Amino acid sequence: MSEFRWHRKDLLGLRTLEAVEIRHILDTAKSFQDVSLRSVKKVPALRGKTVANLFLEPSTRTRVSFELAEKRLSADTIQIQKTGSSMVKGETLKDMCRNIESLKVDLVVMRHSFSGAPFRLARHLKASVINAGDGINEHPTQALLDMFTVLEKKGKIEGLNITFIGDILHSRVARSNIWGLTKLGANVTVCGPKTLIPVGIEKLGVRVTYDLNEAVEQADVINLLRIQLERQSESFFPSIREYATAYQINKNVLKRAKSDVVIMHPGPVNRGIEITSDVVDGPYSVILDQVTNGIAVRMAVLFLLCGTAGTETEE
Repeated sequence: MSEFRWHRKDLLGLRTLEAVEIRHILDTAKSFQDVSLRSVKKVPALRGKTVANLFLEPSTRTRVSFELAEKRLSADTIQIQKTGSSMVKGETLKDMCRNIESLKVDLVVMRHSFSGAPFRLARHLKASVINAGDGINEHPTQALLDMFTVLEKKGKIEGLNITFIGDILHSRVARSNIWGLTKLGANVTVCGPKTLIPVGIEKLGVRVTYDLNEAVEQADVINLLRIQLERQSESFFPSIREYATAYQINKNVLKRAKSDVVIMHPGPVNRGIEITSDVVDGPYSVILDQVTNGIAVRMAVLFLLCGTAGTETEE
């Protein structure tokens, strides 16, 4: 583990983190990785701490991953979802969270459909806050587990060509990954229909291409992003079939890829749209490794933040 000492109260995004902070999280995650391989999958690191999981947007992988991480650290947990909370009766988010804090909660893990919600929450709480995904803004722990997986499979990040294909415009996963990967020295390319590539994204230090073959040929890692079917009423492209024809990763497309290319996807996967089943389940795919690594990464974040309550708040 690195000698760097963590000082932030919250983890709200990777945009404001320094490279040394990102590396420290990844180093800490490495130290927790083998906990899941033990016969007793638990350590007492957060015994006596209480974590509230505030998921106000649908989630399976992220929510379950955080719950497992908390239990393996021996923390006490509270599960709050919008449909089972007083928010359906009109309670404001601020009031709900102050009520939670009055129960002496040490940390809140928050997913919200509105960009910026965890930032607002963190300003009002003494407890630490982890952003588990806010609107189309950021999803820092997903990006961290993606980077951890790249390190595990490639042994480095600096100098690698990492390509993101799909709906970049609406992807909080892409944004967090771009902030993190560029700080660690990766060469990042984004690819997709012009309507799904944010205007001016090159200013973040990435290369843009609209040609799938070009994007695939030089990639060491390909991270596919889910086509968000719930947004297709906005007509960002003519049809799902046309998108798949132009941008789907399948065996024929992978003939142009490097022999040791790594295929990633944050999930949930739309099989037959952005990727075919034979690639999802094939030898290049590390999608299930990403899920497994998410537990170690989230254990690391929980551990670091629960040890810094009352210190600097991220802006």
